[in-house]
Amino acid sequence: MEGLPLHTLFHFPPVLQSPSSKRWRDAMTMDFYGQFAPLTVKSLPRRGLLKAIGFNTVLSCVSPVFAAPMPEVKEPQVFDIIEGEGQKAQEGDLVEVNYVCRRSNGYFVHSTVDQFSGESSPVILPLDENQIIKGLKEVLIGMKVGGKRRALIPPSVGYINENLKPVPEEFGPRRSLFSHANEPLIFEVQLLKVL
Repeated sequence: MEGLPLHTLFHFPPVLQSPSSKRWRDAMTMDFYGQFAPLTVKSLPRRGLLKAIGFNTVLSCVSPVFAAPMPEVKEPQVFDIIEGEGQKAQEGDLVEVNYVCRRSNGYFVHSTVDQFSGESSPVILPLDENQIIKGLKEVLIGMKVGGKRRALIPPSVGYINENLKPVPEEFGPRRSLFSHANEPLIFEVQLLKVL
C-alpha cells in the first residue's frame, strides 16, 4: 500500500493543532524551502481511519444551517394518488374511509387496513370540523369515491383536541397517536363511500 500524506487523511481544526508542543515539533520535518513537509502514513487500519474521519466530520461540519428549524407548514399539503370516479364528498357528509397514519419521518402510527392480511376496518367520519381533525376534513372535501390521497397534516390543523376523529380504539395505537400529535402526520386516505 502506497503511503498517503497525513494532511490528505486528516484536516485537524486549529484547536487541535499545537505547534508549540514537543510531540508536534518532533513529528514534523522541514522541507527544502523551510516549510513543514507532510507526514506519510505507510498503513492505517480501516477502523482507525473511519474513527478519525468520523471524528473530524463531527468537528468540521457543525454549521448553523443544520441547526435551523424547519419552516412550519400551516395548511395540509395534499397529493392525489388516484383521482376517483364516484360522487364528490362535501362538507357535512358522512364518509366511509380507509386510512394509514404515519409520522412525518415515515414511522407507522395507525391504519384501518391490516398490513398482513389486507383486511380492512373502514371508519365512518362526519365532515364536520367539530368532530374530525380539520386537516383531514380539508383533504376529504372534494374527493371522489374511489379516490386516494396522501397528505401532510401539520399539528395546527391536526389533533388539537383528543375528542377529534379518527382515533384508534386500541390502547397502544391511540397512545402512539396522541404521543405524536404535536408533530406533522402523514395520512393516506381512500374514500370508499359517501353516505
